[in-house]
Amino acid sequence: MKTNNDFVEKVRTAIDERLPLEKMNLGALMTHKDVPQHRMSWAYYLGGFTLFFFIVQVITGLMLLFYYKPTTSEAHASVEYITHQVTAGALIRNMHTWASSLMIFFVMIHLLTTFAMKAFEKPRELTWVTGVALLLITFTFGFTGYLLPWNQIAVNATKIGLQTIEQIGAYLPGDMALWPKYLREIIQGESSVGQSTLSRFYAIHVVILPMMIMGLVGVHLLTVQLQGMSKGVDGEVKKNEKFFPFFVLKDFSAWGIAFLALFLFALCLPFESFFPYPLFEPYDALGSTPEGIKPEWYFFFAYYPLEMLPFWVVLLGGNLAMVVLLFTPWIFKGTSRKTLGFIAALGAIYLFVMTVFGERIYHLVKGVAG
Repeated sequence: MKTNNDFVEKVRTAIDERLPLEKMNLGALMTHKDVPQHRMSWAYYLGGFTLFFFIVQVITGLMLLFYYKPTTSEAHASVEYITHQVTAGALIRNMHTWASSLMIFFVMIHLLTTFAMKAFEKPRELTWVTGVALLLITFTFGFTGYLLPWNQIAVNATKIGLQTIEQIGAYLPGDMALWPKYLREIIQGESSVGQSTLSRFYAIHVVILPMMIMGLVGVHLLTVQLQGMSKGVDGEVKKNEKFFPFFVLKDFSAWGIAFLALFLFALCLPFESFFPYPLFEPYDALGSTPEGIKPEWYFFFAYYPLEMLPFWVVLLGGNLAMVVLLFTPWIFKGTSRKTLGFIAALGAIYLFVMTVFGERIYHLVKGVAG
């Protein structure tokens, strides 16, 4: 007969396996740590790129806070002031915007390669779950930050995003059907997108999310360091590289190249150049919604299916995908890396097609249906 002591011992053993705190020493974390060398070794740098662009986000975001004013009457003017009057303001703002997209790009690729390399297997479950949480927070960063310039595209796209939340109520029974509406009102803060919405998005973007992500990044990096690098391939790894100093120097060198590329992009190519200029005019509550309103590119994978398919199909698919992501270490336990790589490749193809060709597919489907 099992006793409470047996249960406590199992819990303790499970925690010790996933958080081997006895490795909290310089030797285990750095000098004795190896990095496997194989055809997928490049993927070990993707997490570092994501962290680098987050650091850029924090630094440039703090610089922007000196001049940004989170009110509906002054937000757009303050962004214009930063762009045209503040010394290097346009450069800092462009770096912040480009780093945002690059951070989201790399966190998505990092998740796909981690899945393909089976880096979620025991005892790395906590690393995977915190990684999925970081992915969700990163998308929330993008959504809340999008509203802050208070221009036509930002406000109208935010309205569409918040209305999507309320649509979920149509598929819930009884009084639960009102819950999504209440949630939207809580997020929005008033009957329509206005000052309360901007204030809440500002607080979420610059205070709440940074605190959440820093805590999760700390746990995520700690588990990676304690568990070491996943071997990443089926079979035995034939070659290893010392984490310190060789891998660390290569990682920092890659950061230097990333910074140079980001600096040149920010200097020569404003992110807004990809949109029609009227979309970036100050928001006019009395004006008509201009053409071309859509979310940022990293939401296209959900946006275009919502435009083409019944809402319930996308809702069901999104919820199933989220459940699968969270429980991946247990759902795909025992699955070969070859199979996982195939699934990851399918996911990458879907994201690429929806991001690059989603609008064309949407117009093609619309034309056929019409």
